Amino acid sequence: MANPIQFIQQTRSEVAKIVWPTRREVTLTSIMVFLLAIAAAAFFFFVDFLIRTGLAAVLEAF
Repeated sequence: MANPIQFIQQTRSEVAKIVWPTRREVTLTSIMVFLLAIAAAAFFFFVDFLIRTGLAAVLEAF
């Protein structure tokens, strides 16, 4: 087991290797996630609408 001081030094050196995203990257990524969530919601809304309409038409036929 490594001593605590060595552990802290290794941890700090690993944290220094992290490449943080820029504000622009975070903004663009957030916008893309938001737009894709809206697109997925619209897609599932229309699929649900089509299935509901088709099932209602089949059930009314009997």
